[in-house]
Amino acid sequence: MFSKRSETADWFRPALLIVAAITLLRWVLLAFDHTDLYVDESQYWLWGQEFAFGYYSKPPLIGWLIGAVTTLAGSDSTFWVRMPGAFLHGATALILGAWAARLYGPRAAILTAAAYATVPFAALGSLLISTDTVMAPFFAAALYAHHRLLETRAPKFALWAGAAIGAAFMAKYAAIYCLIGVVLAALRPEGRIGWRNAALMLLAFAVVISGNLIWNISHQFTTLSHTVDNVGWVRQDNPLAALNFASAAEFIFSQFAVAGPVIFAATLLAIRKLPIQAAFILPPLLVVTVQALLGTAQANWAVAAYFAGIPLAIGLLQNRPRWLAASFAINAVFCITLPLLTIFTGIQWQGAPLIERQLGRAAMSRQIIAIAQGQGNPPILADNRSVLADLFYTGQSERLTYYAPRPKGRAQNHYEQRYPLPTDLTGPLLWITQTAPACASLAFPLDATGGAYRKSGLAAYLVLAECANAQQ
Repeated sequence: MFSKRSETADWFRPALLIVAAITLLRWVLLAFDHTDLYVDESQYWLWGQEFAFGYYSKPPLIGWLIGAVTTLAGSDSTFWVRMPGAFLHGATALILGAWAARLYGPRAAILTAAAYATVPFAALGSLLISTDTVMAPFFAAALYAHHRLLETRAPKFALWAGAAIGAAFMAKYAAIYCLIGVVLAALRPEGRIGWRNAALMLLAFAVVISGNLIWNISHQFTTLSHTVDNVGWVRQDNPLAALNFASAAEFIFSQFAVAGPVIFAATLLAIRKLPIQAAFILPPLLVVTVQALLGTAQANWAVAAYFAGIPLAIGLLQNRPRWLAASFAINAVFCITLPLLTIFTGIQWQGAPLIERQLGRAAMSRQIIAIAQGQGNPPILADNRSVLADLFYTGQSERLTYYAPRPKGRAQNHYEQRYPLPTDLTGPLLWITQTAPACASLAFPLDATGGAYRKSGLAAYLVLAECANAQQ
C-alpha cells in the first residue's frame, strides 16, 4: 500500500491539469456541435421537466441532472443538455486515479486518470448525455470506497460505498454489477469486508434507491419490465433454441472499440490471475456476452467493467512504455475524430452523412410544426417514438399538443405511458405516420433527406380525431 501523500499530493495536481484541459477542450468543441439530440437524449430532457422518482425506461438521476443543469443555465440548448457529460467523465477519471494511487502509486494514478479521460467511450460520452455517463463517477466512487473499506474496516467507508452504489443505481441499473463484485470479492479472505460493514453497505444502498423502488412498485414495475424487455430471451419459452455465436463474437470484438484496443487487451491479460478487481470486471463482460449469445447486446452494455478494468490495465502497462504510448495514440484518434464529426456534419459515406442518425431530427420537427400551424394548430399524433421525442424538445415553446398512439396492453415507451391519444378527443388532428389513413382529408409530404428519417417514408395527414381513435 502507498501513503496518503502518495495518494494525493504527488499525483493529483498533474492529473487535475490533464483532466481539466481535456474537459475544457471538450466543452469548447461541444459549443460547435451541429448534431441534434438523439431520441434518448430528448427523452431524458423531457424527464427533466418533471421531477419524479422514476421514469418509463430508466432510473431518474439523468432526468434530475439535465433538469437541474438546464434550469441553472437558463437554457435548454443541446449544449447545456450535453454539457454534464465531459464533467462527469473528468470526475470519474480523478476518482479512478485516487484508487490507482493506492494500488500502484502516484505515476499509475496520473496515467489512469489520463487513460480513462481518453478512452473512446468517455470521448463519446462527452458528446452525448447517457445513463452510462451519469453512472460512471458514482460507480468509481463505490470502487474506491470499497478499497478503503478493505484497508481500514472503517464503517464510514461501508456507508460511502453503499450510498455510491445506490447513486449509480439511480442512474442505471447496471450498477448492480458493483454489488455483485463486492460479493465475489468476498470469496477470497482479502476481499471480505465483514458482516457488519456488509449490512451498513446494504442499508445505505437501500436508503438511496428507496424512492425509485417505491415508484416502481406503484407503477407496476415499469422500469424493471422495460429492462427485462431489453434482455429479450428471458420472455422466450426456449432461449437456447437459437444461440447466436456471431452476435457474441461481435460484442466481444466491439469492446476493443469501446475501451480502446490496448486497454481492453491489457484488461483481459491482467485478469488472468484473478486479482480482486476481476470481481468487478468479469460479471458485466460475461453477462453481456451471454446476452449477446442468446439474443442481441449493445457494445456499451458492459461499460461498467472498465471502471475497475482501466486502473488494472494501467497497472500492467505502466512499465511497458511502447504499449502505453500506442494506447494513448490510438485513443487520441478517437478523441479528436468524434467531436470533429459532430462539427463537420457534411462528411458522407455511401451517399449519406456519416453520422446520419444524429441529423435531421429538429428539421423534421420544424416541418411538422409549420404544417400544424398552417392548419390552425391541431394536436399532433405521431406513431414514431423518435419523432415524438424531438417534437417535445424542438416544439417545447410552440403551444402545440403531442400524442402517442394508445398502448395495446402494456405501454411500449414513455410517450404511450404519459401522452396516449385521448379517447374523447374530437376535431382535426395532424397524424404523422408511414401509411396514409383512409380518412385523411389532406396529405403533406415531409422532406427527410440527409438525416435520421431518410428511409422512414413518413408523411403528415390531416384527419379527424374520431377517425384516428377508431383505428387505435
